Formats: sequence, C-alpha cells, structure tokens
Amino acid sequence: MSDLRGKTAILTGAAQGLGYAIARAYAAEGMRVALMDVQRERLNQVADEVRALGGEALPIVVDLSDATATQIAADEALAVLGTPCVLVHNAALLREVPFAEVRFENWRRELDIILQAAFLLCKAVWQPMMAAGGGSIVLLSSGSGIKGFVNESAYCPGKHGQEGLMKVLSMEGAPHHIAVNTITPGAPINTPMSDSNYSPEMKLKWVDPALLAPAFVYLAKQGAAGLTGERLSAWDVSEQIRAGQITL
Repeated sequence: MSDLRGKTAILTGAAQGLGYAIARAYAAEGMRVALMDVQRERLNQVADEVRALGGEALPIVVDLSDATATQIAADEALAVLGTPCVLVHNAALLREVPFAEVRFENWRRELDIILQAAFLLCKAVWQPMMAAGGGSIVLLSSGSGIKGFVNESAYCPGKHGQEGLMKVLSMEGAPHHIAVNTITPGAPINTPMSDSNYSPEMKLKWVDPALLAPAFVYLAKQGAAGLTGERLSAWDVSEQIRAGQITL
C-alpha cells in the first residue's frame, strides 16, 4: 500500500509519548485515526492537532483495563471510521514494585492493559480485516518481552504474552493478508512513562519519540505478503527509512 490517505488507523495510548508521535505521523499521511486513551483533555487536544495536520480524528476515552469498555471502544471505532488498515496497540502501564508488595488488583490492571486489550482489539478488527482483504496489526513490545527485570512481575508477563500472541496471529493471518508484528522502541525515548522509570544515565541518551514514528507509517503499509511475524526495532526501521534503505 503506497498511499495511506483516507485509510483508517486505530491507535491506543494516543494522548502522549510515542502514541502522540504516531498520531501526528498518521495525520500527516491524511489518515483517519481512532485515538484511544484514558486522558480526556489531552486526547481532545491531540485530536485537534490531527485535524490541523490534515487527518481525521475520532477521540475515544477508554480505560483499556476494562474488557467491556475496550470492546465498546473498538466497536465505536469500526462503526464510525470503518475497517482499519492498521491497528497499533501502544498503551501500557508499568509500575515497578517488588513482588512481595504487588497487590493482585494492580497486577491485573497492568496485565489487562497490555495483553487483554491486545487480544480484544485484535479480535475486534480480525474479521473486518479478513473481509477487507488484509491489514496490519502492530503490538508495542520492549526488552521486557524477551527478558526478565526485577520489579516487573506484571509488565514482563504482559509483554511476553504479546510476543506469543503475535507469533500465533501472524501465522493465522498470513492466508488472509493480515500482517502481525511486534515492535520495540529500540532506543530510550522521552515519554512520561520513561521519565518515571528511566535511570539518570538512560535519560542522558533518550530521544524524541517523533524520530521513531516513520517505522509506524511503514508498518501501516504492510500486508502479510510483506513483513509479518517479526520483532522489530522502531529506531532501526526509522533510521533505515531516513537513510533511504527503506522506501515508504
């Protein structure tokens, strides 16, 4: 797919950080974007920016830890904007807490935003993408998707689960031209979540999330005949685009 103008994207965690950068990149492509986040005021501001950049915006305030609310949000996005060519599940919650101090309800909330919402959103777009002849699903992973870290007894299992979901769905999606990939930032990025969890040393190296956004434009154009079943680095892909090694 060479032209994204008029195509639909569903994007979670759109109010700030990397999600905000992706929203702006999709707007610049002239896309119709369903913006999902729990932060109402900030989400409406992002929607205004998307419109100003030439895109169409549908802000949907939703708590993605709530299964019913997530399903309602997905149904609204599909009803208003139609079948997406790309779903990007970027939203996540990271609370670094020693396991001995973790409360079950907090563990579930963190895991549900990362993994339960991934399942529900993928399930919501799956049949419409099949009927449309394909699409692209992108799940935001991290180093915690392949390694363990202390004080991440919910975040690590959630990200590991996303990696497993991607592997299964990429195989099942291939006959229907649905590409499914995970992607990590690939570089320390300056986001509110990072600000709460990065060490001072990491903050010296962090970069603007906008530098990673080209990778998500590239992935929005993928079908299963292209790139699927991969764990990618947004930084590496974006650098290859800037170097002309990958053409959008």
